[in-house]
Amino acid sequence: MKRILICGSNGLLGQRLALMFGKKTGPQRDFQYEVLNSSHHRMFVLDHHLFDYTQLDITNKSDVKSLVGSFRPDIIVNAAAMTNVDECEMQREAAWKINVTGVENLAEIARRIGAKLVHISTDYVFDGKHGPYDEQARPNPINYYGKTKLAGENAIRASGVPHVILRTIVVFGTGINVKNNFALWVVKSLRENKKIRCVDDQVGNPTYVGDLAAAVKNAAERDRCGVYHVCGANALSRFDFAVEIARAFNFDEMAIQRIKTSALQQPAPRPLKSGFILTKAEKEIDYHPMTSVQAIEALKRELLHVTLN
Repeated sequence: MKRILICGSNGLLGQRLALMFGKKTGPQRDFQYEVLNSSHHRMFVLDHHLFDYTQLDITNKSDVKSLVGSFRPDIIVNAAAMTNVDECEMQREAAWKINVTGVENLAEIARRIGAKLVHISTDYVFDGKHGPYDEQARPNPINYYGKTKLAGENAIRASGVPHVILRTIVVFGTGINVKNNFALWVVKSLRENKKIRCVDDQVGNPTYVGDLAAAVKNAAERDRCGVYHVCGANALSRFDFAVEIARAFNFDEMAIQRIKTSALQQPAPRPLKSGFILTKAEKEIDYHPMTSVQAIEALKRELLHVTLN
């Protein structure tokens, strides 16, 4: 039985990983895990499942060293990050502390105990001028969030720890008390008959959280290391994605206004032409994601059992 430590377990991806790795039986269980979930919160949102959980601030080096040293996981999954792009731009010290210092702490102790580190990164390490990108493309972040995520990747590489870095794009799905992601914002707004504005000049592959969790599991269980691009099967603009959501939920498409990114006047610049080429992930970690339409249908099924706040 292998031991796995999940960092960021209260987040959207972290919850999905806790449920996936915490299964005791089932057709998708290749082998058993002893799982320890963690986040910086005192309580676990999935506490009713009776999963093992402990509070962990990855930016505190001594706490990381103590916990990892005592649990001694074979695999550490880092799904913890500061991901609000504009907050990262305005709160740079906090962004660096979580997205870089925290990663350095995990990488250092993982190397010491011989654990494999699976880390989640982003398409925002690119400038959005030449997408879709493969893993050989040269990063060139244009906002502080992207710079911290690239610095975190570089810290992992420099540490010498066995690792997999999974870059992804516009992750969406449901969870307990999760932050609003783009798809949930669209659903909630249109359900309340609000008019929304969506940009038609930011293009990428929306990624269903279930697909991303499957990529993490595959990367953790296979004898592979390096960078992999994992996202949804097709690229489209935020506007077109919102229209697909409206159609699936029978909302009014006319409530979605088409605008340009410049109209939002956001603190952090955004890469416009993004998207990933998935060939490497398909071949090496058996990654086969859903299309955006299929993923929206999965989201729709999940929301039948969830009340949006």
